[in-house]
Parts: sequence; structure tokens; C-alpha cells
Amino acid sequence: MPKSFKVDEDYNDSRLDKWFKDKIINLPHSLIEKIIRQNKIKVNKKKTKSSYRLKIEDVIEIYDISKFKPTEKLKKIKYSPKKQEIGEYDDYVIEDNENFIIINKPTGIPVQSGTKSFKNIIDILKNTKYFKNSKPFIVHRLDKETSGVLIIAKNRKFAQLFTSLFRIRKIHKTYLAIVYGKVNKSIKIMKDDLVYFENSKKKTQKAISNLKVIKLNESYSYLELKPITGRKHQLRKQLLNIGNPIVGDDKYFLNDRKRIKIKNLLLHAYKIKFMINNVQYNFKAKYNSIFEDFLSNNI
Repeated sequence: MPKSFKVDEDYNDSRLDKWFKDKIINLPHSLIEKIIRQNKIKVNKKKTKSSYRLKIEDVIEIYDISKFKPTEKLKKIKYSPKKQEIGEYDDYVIEDNENFIIINKPTGIPVQSGTKSFKNIIDILKNTKYFKNSKPFIVHRLDKETSGVLIIAKNRKFAQLFTSLFRIRKIHKTYLAIVYGKVNKSIKIMKDDLVYFENSKKKTQKAISNLKVIKLNESYSYLELKPITGRKHQLRKQLLNIGNPIVGDDKYFLNDRKRIKIKNLLLHAYKIKFMINNVQYNFKAKYNSIFEDFLSNNI
């Protein structure tokens, strides 16, 4: 006989594989897929996919999986910020309400911690007055090197709401970037099949971004970018593909191009807009002084 579980509000709109890892056993994604194929996991008496989005009151049935051993999770070390660091975040806050906060993320700091102890946005915000009676929920990410608008939810309900809005592409982001070379003004949209690896298996993901040249000269171009899809390092990879990598990018660059030394990646999440309960939200984040100085002096 299978064991039955009913989905509660905490996992409404969560993926089936995430629920399984959290509630049942932490297994590699490929193994969860195999178990599903073997009909050992069913939702509402039906076979489904690991990506299925759960609904409240869904009934999940788990058949015998006792032979499987959990994968040991790498323990993440929490960062303990100093008082000065906590106070600095007042300068970065763009919006603060009971459900979410929006900050102008500084460059050079990751959104969350890894397996080593290092400074990160979430561990710092946990200690600020903005999360005195709540905890931060990540709903999207910016690269460590990228600055700009970042949404952090204050409760699970809004975390799930934002996750859903991102998934159905109802949250619109605008980036600014300074790239090497003269970008062809006829390029209005970038479409690519970006390569990534999952368990050593080569896969591709479609990536689409709108592009507009704001200003340029023979050496550099100042761009406005609007990603339609949300792939990892999407804009950085796409701009490299058209031969115009971002200034300050030490990961995606052309070997035959002379690169200047600069502290920052000149990619900034400038604006974000979305609608909740028929209310339109628009937020804007000013780029930092390094970006501003480079723009003023070189283009």
C-alpha cells in the first residue's frame, strides 16, 4: 500500500520534485525522474512529471522506496554580518512593505551563501530591521558580479506569487550594459540556444532578449537589454555570441580582444515592473559610481 500525503498551503505551486526532496527524501533529480517513470510517485492517482506544480489538497501517493538512501546535503555556513554592514543596507532599500522588499543590490556580493563562509545578501538582510518579524525568501537571482534591482519576499505566500509571475513572464526586467566594440544597430533581438550541462549531459535552452543601442563609438556600446527568458548568465552569453562581451566580464570574453582592468562587471539590473491585484509596480535602481564614471569617460 502506498503512503498518502495531502499538499498544504506551504507547497501550493511548488514543483513535485522540490516537495519530494523536502518532505520525503533528498535524492538526485535523475533518480527522482526514474522513480516517477516506475510509477512509484503519483498525484491524484495519476502519473505525472517532476516539474508538475502542486495545488492545495492534491494527494500524493508514494510507493515503496525504502531501498533508496538520501543524498547528504552540503551544509551551508551562515555569514554573520557586522553592525556596519547591516546599517549600510538602509542605503540600498528602494521599497519596503509587509510582503516584500526591493533593494539595489551592490556588485561583488552573491544573493545567498554557498558551502564556504562568505558574505551574502540573504544572511545580511536576516539581521536587519526589515526582517525583524519575518524571514527573507529568494524569488529570483542576480549574479554575484551584477548590480541592481532585486526582489526578496517576506513570506511564503508572496514568494510563491513572485515565483509564479516570473515563470509566466509577467515580471519585466530592464538591464543596462556597457560592452566592447560597436554593436550593430540592426540587432533588435537576440535568440540563442545556450548550452549547459546537467549530470555531465549536454543540454540546450532557448534564450531570447531584446536589445537597444543607446549610445556607441568605435570602442564601446551602451545598451538597454530586456530578457524575455530567464537563463543563467543569459545576457552575458548572448552578448559574447554577437561578439560584444560585457566590459569587466572575466568569464565570458574574447581572447583576441584587449581587455581593460576594471573592478566591476558593467551589467546593471536597472528597472523591474509587475502587477499584483491590479496594482502596477515600477522600480528603478541607479547604477554605481564605477559604471557612471566609465560611461562618462569612455562613451
